[in-house]
Amino acid sequence: MDSEKKKDRKISIWALPAVALVSIAITLGAVVFGFSRITGDLKSGVEFLYTLGLVRHSYVGEYDNRKLLQGAMTGMVKTLDDPYSIYLDEKAYNSLHDVTDGSFSGIGVVMGKKDGHFVVVAPMKDSPGEKAGMKSGDRILTVDGKEVSDLELEDLVAKIRGEKGTTVKIGLSRKDTGEKYEVSVVRDDIKIDSVAGEMLPGTKIGYIRIAVFNESTGADFAKVYADLEKQGMKATVLDLRENPGGLLRACMEVSNYLVPKGTVVSITDRNGKTTKYQSNLKEVRYPLAVLVNHGSASASEIVAGAIQDTKAGRLFGVTTYGKGSVQTVYPASEGTALKLTTAKYYTPSGRSINKVGVKPDEVVELPKTEPIFDTQLEAAEAYLKKQLAEKK
Repeated sequence: MDSEKKKDRKISIWALPAVALVSIAITLGAVVFGFSRITGDLKSGVEFLYTLGLVRHSYVGEYDNRKLLQGAMTGMVKTLDDPYSIYLDEKAYNSLHDVTDGSFSGIGVVMGKKDGHFVVVAPMKDSPGEKAGMKSGDRILTVDGKEVSDLELEDLVAKIRGEKGTTVKIGLSRKDTGEKYEVSVVRDDIKIDSVAGEMLPGTKIGYIRIAVFNESTGADFAKVYADLEKQGMKATVLDLRENPGGLLRACMEVSNYLVPKGTVVSITDRNGKTTKYQSNLKEVRYPLAVLVNHGSASASEIVAGAIQDTKAGRLFGVTTYGKGSVQTVYPASEGTALKLTTAKYYTPSGRSINKVGVKPDEVVELPKTEPIFDTQLEAAEAYLKKQLAEKK
């Protein structure tokens, strides 16, 4: 009897380590399996965990766990080779909010990446960047004497922004000629007046300029539009030049004044699911001319493309930037986020303008010599005057 108890005790003593090892193995297996399901590659998942483990336990220098993981996330998104998909740290995420809210400190230039190069998408009207001579399409080469080709877009933006009154030196090359030049720009507080309007002198043509599609654009446009109607507006010029885009909701609010009832834009995700955004406007009220250029991007291209496809108006200027993708911002922890390209958009006729842009109905270049006359606005005004004359 005693010998049997001793035997049972011996078996149980040896069984405990085995049970623990099996339990650990199952747990690790589950972790690796779960990670491989996320990564889609068991080998790569194991390599990632192995690398992280080696850094944490064998690296001789100091490191920060959070920075390690943020670096991994930044690198992960960078391999997508998509200039619009980026990991936003706390500083970059705050900068994104500043633009959509309508105020920030910097030089007032929207930047992007095209064909592997950093470019000026659009200098905002009367901004320090515009006054210094920066133009849409110019390539950004250096900031304060240092090359920027290896930076991420959000890092470039962070270097160029700064406190009011400080100076930043930016090296660029002209879009058309490749001529290199450098500007010294004094940073200032940038307040984006989303919408401005006036009656063109001696006409019944209302001129409306939209600088960016932000939180206040819809309400601002409604107010300006109503004011111009009270002044006798019978035709409209919509100026979307140097408008880098912004919020889809804002451009839809504007489209409800300009695009006839029906589809304004179709957005298709990776699974082929398409969502159509509609205008509720019964009919276009006035003859319409739209001004566009290389700095017209994203949401401004949605509006311009819809107006062109539905023949609600006529486009004047030069081909737009060509950003036909949709980004979704997914907030993460502690003020960070992931901005990820999640869909492509199509104009009412079903065309994609990504990397192609919207070609105007009437191509009009601005003169390259001083003084520069606004030939694009002149062409739009002449067209609308003819439309009004034919209505009499």
